[in-house]
Amino acid sequence: MEFLRPVTWAEALAVKAELPEAAPIQGGTDMMVELNFDVRRPVALLDLNRVAELGRWSAEEDGRLRVGAGVTYTRVIAELGEELPGLAQAARTVGSPQIRNRGTVGGNLGAASPAGDSHPPLLAADAVVEVESAARGVRMIPAAEFYLGVKRSALEADELIRAFWTRPADGPQYFSKVGVRNAMVIAVCSFAIALHPAERRVGTGIGSAAPTPRRALAAEEFLAAELDWEAVLDGDDLLDGDAAPGGEAALAPALLRRFGELAAQAASPIDDVRGTADYRRHAIGVMARRTLTWAWNDLRSGTPDRRAD
Repeated sequence: MEFLRPVTWAEALAVKAELPEAAPIQGGTDMMVELNFDVRRPVALLDLNRVAELGRWSAEEDGRLRVGAGVTYTRVIAELGEELPGLAQAARTVGSPQIRNRGTVGGNLGAASPAGDSHPPLLAADAVVEVESAARGVRMIPAAEFYLGVKRSALEADELIRAFWTRPADGPQYFSKVGVRNAMVIAVCSFAIALHPAERRVGTGIGSAAPTPRRALAAEEFLAAELDWEAVLDGDDLLDGDAAPGGEAALAPALLRRFGELAAQAASPIDDVRGTADYRRHAIGVMARRTLTWAWNDLRSGTPDRRAD
């Protein structure tokens, strides 16, 4: 097995064009496990750690954030927690501190596992994945179109992930995850929500409950139409920090129940060693109701609910 270490992005693209079978590696948190258990044996490893630009993020002129594929989970939490709270919450659930110090969102995208923790918040926030090849240049792939199957993505053989783009949160965002224990665990299933109040719109993401991460589109459309955006945005229903969550714009039990049902219906889970399909559907519904409640109460009060931290 060859071990290739380009120094620049141009060199990395050239290597990938010449040897499409080379497997990119950044943190190595997935790849090293597969190598150790002899699950995968690529002809070459393409180490991208020396490509400095992949470890940078920036605020662009159009207001979006461009986050390099080599930015670690630890840095997402520390440097982008305010701008991308849903992704930061998901990053906190990834492995151990050592894994978070090495692992990257770019690597999570490249692996394209349906259980990847970063996928639901990226979907909920309408993220776009920037990929590039030496022959065809840059492609911008919406996250909703990036995942094609179990550990299969829209990447062509000669392409590498350069960054992802997303707007800073314009409303509350939450991520929730069910696992067989409280830490260092692969998700049995997960759910993310993002409220976009200025657009009267909701984003969602479901993880580990279908062959690919996916959005709950019917649930999003239902909420966008049923939430009382005007009462909150006009300031008529603001909660103070100690108030009971009643009021004009409080979430009706029927609305919560229907949102949970539609979110669960969007899933297509299987039975496996971590959980049954029925359990996953039930858990998706519960997480959908809980994350919506947290996010909506945040919007009504203007104070983040730290229960998801």
